[in-house]
Amino acid sequence: MQDKFYQKSVEETLSSTNSNRQGIEESEATKRIETYGYNELEETKPKSAFMVFLSQFKDLLVIILIIAAIISMVSGEVESTIVILVVITMNAILGTVQSIKAQNSLNSLKQLSTPHTRVIRGGKTMEISSKELTIGDIMLLEAGDVVGADARIIENYTLQVNESALTGEVESVEKDVAVIDSECGIGDQKNMVFSSGLVTYGRAVCMVTAIGMDTQIGKIASLMNETKERRTPLQLTLDDFSKKLSIGIICICIVVFGLNVWQGDPVMDSLMFAVALAVAAIPEALASIVTIVLAMGTSQMAKENAIIKNINSVESLGCVSVICSDKTGTLTQNKMTAQQIYRNHELINASTLQETKPIDRMMLLGFALCTDAQTTNDQRIGDPTELALIDLLETYHIDELATREKYMRIDENPFDSQRKLMSTLQIIDQKPVLLLKGACDEILKRCHKIQLDDGIHDITQEDKDIILQRNEAFAEDGLRVLGFAYRYVDKKTIGMEDEEELIFIGLVSLMDPPRVESKDAVENCQRAGIIPIMITGDHKVTARSIARSIGIYHDGDICLEGMELDAMADDELDEQLENIRVYARVAPEHKIRIVKAWQKKGNIVAMTGDGVNDAPALKQSDIGIAMGITGTEVSKDAASMILTDDNFATIIKAVATGRNIYANIKNAIIYLLSGNLSGIICVLAASLLGLPVPFLPVHLLFINLVTDSLPAIAIGMERSTKDVLKEKPRDPKEGILTKDTIKQLGVQGIMIAVVTMAAYFIGLKTSWQIATTMAFSTLCLARLFHGFNCRSKRSIYRLKLMSNKYSVMAFGVGFIFLTAILMLPALHSLFSVTTISLEQLLTIYGLAFLPTLLIQAYKTTKDLHLGK
Repeated sequence: MQDKFYQKSVEETLSSTNSNRQGIEESEATKRIETYGYNELEETKPKSAFMVFLSQFKDLLVIILIIAAIISMVSGEVESTIVILVVITMNAILGTVQSIKAQNSLNSLKQLSTPHTRVIRGGKTMEISSKELTIGDIMLLEAGDVVGADARIIENYTLQVNESALTGEVESVEKDVAVIDSECGIGDQKNMVFSSGLVTYGRAVCMVTAIGMDTQIGKIASLMNETKERRTPLQLTLDDFSKKLSIGIICICIVVFGLNVWQGDPVMDSLMFAVALAVAAIPEALASIVTIVLAMGTSQMAKENAIIKNINSVESLGCVSVICSDKTGTLTQNKMTAQQIYRNHELINASTLQETKPIDRMMLLGFALCTDAQTTNDQRIGDPTELALIDLLETYHIDELATREKYMRIDENPFDSQRKLMSTLQIIDQKPVLLLKGACDEILKRCHKIQLDDGIHDITQEDKDIILQRNEAFAEDGLRVLGFAYRYVDKKTIGMEDEEELIFIGLVSLMDPPRVESKDAVENCQRAGIIPIMITGDHKVTARSIARSIGIYHDGDICLEGMELDAMADDELDEQLENIRVYARVAPEHKIRIVKAWQKKGNIVAMTGDGVNDAPALKQSDIGIAMGITGTEVSKDAASMILTDDNFATIIKAVATGRNIYANIKNAIIYLLSGNLSGIICVLAASLLGLPVPFLPVHLLFINLVTDSLPAIAIGMERSTKDVLKEKPRDPKEGILTKDTIKQLGVQGIMIAVVTMAAYFIGLKTSWQIATTMAFSTLCLARLFHGFNCRSKRSIYRLKLMSNKYSVMAFGVGFIFLTAILMLPALHSLFSVTTISLEQLLTIYGLAFLPTLLIQAYKTTKDLHLGK
């Protein structure tokens, strides 16, 4: 395609791409996508499965194992070499499967959060995936959108775009349509918009001139060779922990190696055993287990309508102690319907206006013309409040699109959250008329006259007081109120200064009832030790009414307006903060202040938002939550989590899932460390007592493969229970290994070590071969049983054994493998075990089950005591 569209006129631009203001046809769009490709940036190709497999051998410990296998082969121990290589290969396969599953889960989440763009194709307005934008498409932009492709502006309505991603300039750029004759840089191309730009004000109609890698942002992307994948904070914490643990274990292995050599064992055998002990003791599978548990957890959240953009946000979710939630659509149904209309000092049903009356006709024109929402057979596009007005027009058999075509909009002042108003200019009955819609109090400030059935009169203070009382009464019933006014002007363009000397028409009340599930969700939130806060732009009385009905606001709580918040000093806000449950009539800067105030008190804060003005607060919060349905692309870009159903109850589900994922990871760590600790204790005890080693290298390798990864992953799949919302939020500064956790894994590790050594001593009465077989089997089976203990703080009796089928399957796989090794003579020499009697086998089963029996008895007693 041709460059320098900023130097072309609108008509030249349309002509050069064979497009027009009605947009290209769908069939033509399909052809162009085939020609130019999809509108997406080329990403670095993910590693192939084979490369992922090879990367599993980069680990230092695996390299040591490979060296050990080579040493075994040279020394003539071919069987040990085979077993070591099989174990290494199976571990690598398992790690590969985990990595691919994790990547697939994350890729599916990326697809769910694909941005969308409104376009005109064949004269019809529709919403499409931004990747389907193509050259010549007519793209519609408004405040809150992310620009989907590079485009030439063909119609401009006070558009402002933040292009900091390209230019580094924080200030938004004011756009226009005029041709630029001279050559200029991106920052000065005022008649162009560029992919990834954030629309902060106004709206525009644009024609796409470049897509994908041909866009300005695409050119930057092509300069980037490689992007290193960043590890999550949780993974970094675990990596650091694993390194420290590894150093400690290696020191122990050196001691064991020295003791074995000192006792007269061959150096090579002592070295092989020390290496095997290190590999068995170090939880090298921990990082991959954490990754897959997090990925599976985020995948589960996506099914429950919560898309986690970055898996490290899951960790923060479990710590959330305050949720600042918007009202509309999140706590309410976001299905606005017009209820009553107040005009001519009369209150009537919304469907009983009379089009023949001048005042009613003007109000209906306001509904149709002073709004950007529209409906078709396929889509409903626009703000829920405006869509309610369009739905009301349908009861009068008025087509908003036909009305807008008849009374064409020639200029506008888009809605502004500061002004709380929107105005449009159109020709009605051969006269330019400014129609205005917005907050009742803001409109009344600008009104000098009022229209009644008998004509237009000067508006008195008494009139204003009556209207404000009606507005207050609507708000007390939890209704949203919009005021309408108009004026005649003598020009074809308007500015903010023209929104004065208005003629008041009337009010329309709209209802957005609370979601049925909101009350229960708020109760669960409070039970979980989380404080719910409502923050809304609505009237104070309306906000308080809704908050009271769903349980956020109670007698004695405080409901604060934005202006009252402005008047508060920081010290005063800190003092009253925990009593303020509702904030009404807030501006974006208020939200940031509220978040910071809670964070100052050491809380982890989640904040919901859907508008472009919410982006700063979403970024400031610990967990920014954007609305997937009504949310702007800017808010989604700033958020950590996206709700695909815009539902407050989904946030509470996500918090529960986040807490559960963290608990599962912690339980998996307890399982791994307590099991590994038991093996170390056994080896150290035997070495210090001057006894022969209780395990051979092949035993430790088998335990590492069978009893580490599968049960730990199964623990990570444990389902959430209601108990998770009965606990207080976790302290984010609290480490994984608390004093209680260390005590727990220490006691459990010692218990497993005691029964393992008991089996060893029983076996020694017969022979050392029997002793090592019994010790190996008892440790392996005891750890498999221990997987059930580590599923939860609760007993299996309360959890139900089959509630986690993965745990049962992991136990079954390990038990079958172990039984095969003990029962099949062909495997005896391969795994260095010997034939044992039935009595010895039953002894192994009994001893291996004993720690689990004791732990479960303790947990059951505790459950009964707590009345669970």
